[in-house]
Amino acid sequence: MLSRRSLLKGTSSGFGYLAFAALANEQAARAAEGTAAATNPLSPKKSHFPAKAKRVLFLCMDGAPSHVDTFDYKPKLNADDGKTAPARAGRFGGGKLLGSPFKFKQSGKSGLYISEVFPELSKQADELCLLNGMHCDLPNHPQAFIQMHCGIFQFPRPSLGAWVTYGLGTENANLPGFITLSPSGGNGGPVNYGSSFLPAVFQGTKIGRGGFGGGPGGGAQQVANLKNPKQTAPQQRIELDFLQSLNQNALEQVGENPGIEGLIGSYELAFRMQAEMPKLMDLSKETAATQRLYGIEGGGGGGPGGFGGGGGGFGRQCLLARRFLEAGVRFVEVNVGGWDHHRDIKTSLTNSCNNIDKPIAGLLQDLKQKGMLKDTLVIWGGEFGRTPTSQGDGRDHNSRGYSIWMAGGGVKGGFAYGKTDEYGFEAVDGKVHVHDWHATVLHLLGLNHEKLTFKHAGREMRLTDVKGNVVKEILA
Repeated sequence: MLSRRSLLKGTSSGFGYLAFAALANEQAARAAEGTAAATNPLSPKKSHFPAKAKRVLFLCMDGAPSHVDTFDYKPKLNADDGKTAPARAGRFGGGKLLGSPFKFKQSGKSGLYISEVFPELSKQADELCLLNGMHCDLPNHPQAFIQMHCGIFQFPRPSLGAWVTYGLGTENANLPGFITLSPSGGNGGPVNYGSSFLPAVFQGTKIGRGGFGGGPGGGAQQVANLKNPKQTAPQQRIELDFLQSLNQNALEQVGENPGIEGLIGSYELAFRMQAEMPKLMDLSKETAATQRLYGIEGGGGGGPGGFGGGGGGFGRQCLLARRFLEAGVRFVEVNVGGWDHHRDIKTSLTNSCNNIDKPIAGLLQDLKQKGMLKDTLVIWGGEFGRTPTSQGDGRDHNSRGYSIWMAGGGVKGGFAYGKTDEYGFEAVDGKVHVHDWHATVLHLLGLNHEKLTFKHAGREMRLTDVKGNVVKEILA
């Protein structure tokens, strides 16, 4: 005989699913612009044209690494160390030139010049595509950091990860489409992984700073409120269905409301994440050899950026990022702080590079071994570069010329494009603005940056505003 409790339990559990499915269908229809509506706004979507990359891993160096000490070899700067900078250097004209304290050497079959601060990464030189002609609009951290993530800094805009997820969805319905590990608390904070006027479901899911050093789990506790020790999954489902029915009623009363829609979607995603996320974040399932590849065992990998002391904190994050990508997450960002080297460039830059060198080299090698690098776009870079002139024994901000690199995902490996002047003050050839870089990233993912739009404030908005050109020279 069917009891009253069993009847209520069986019938109520479907209400939330129905509400969420209806809402998700409506959101996806608005996002798809004329295509068949999907049942979930995060479901995979077709690209505008065949893609070379399926997913993105952005290794974000918060604070702006010095290009002339890492990937932009300037023998003239070393030769003229201590001399007065030319007037054409703008506000830095008249300052004293500071040669790099690091040696550069040609690496790999391609012969790319890479500084000695990256002994392990230099072994992967033939996978790297250097962009040495990067430039952005302002040499101030907050504005440049936001521009790097959102295209412009004057007004709230969706982040790169949000645009990518909006355009392509994700390949795993039980995980977010966009995850950010240890995001910066400054320089705009949540703006850099937010969705702004895009539906809230496309914003980044934050996995907090700290807690990545030590222990086999790799910091699973950093996903806030992921586990509910007081209720079983069926009990949570009943409670959530009731809550979602109230949210749906509120939505029906007020009409379209991104806040309520996002709340409903986030509750459903969070419920599904409970089963899959803890398993993904348990690094004890990885072999000892893989963990050593990322520099996790034997300490090291700590240092600036809130990665915990010892235990290979940054290496753990890189390995987590690979596991998320492998599981179907579309866009993963790993943020590394501590690159604002105004003083003691030799020691401070060495420490920062020691923190990331082995893990990144191991990451690229691991992606290759798994056959993932060919369709995973890996990006490394900061918001701008540093001056060739000295600031004591350090370097000041420089937005007029700097370097980033990309690997895999359809870019030419072992290739350097663009250059700064003989000292490294300004991009002079193969110049790539942030808008161009964003257009190129989207292109590699099969997205036309001029067609990836969302109507807001009376016009079709896009990541590249009304600018940007694909850098075709770097495409494989």
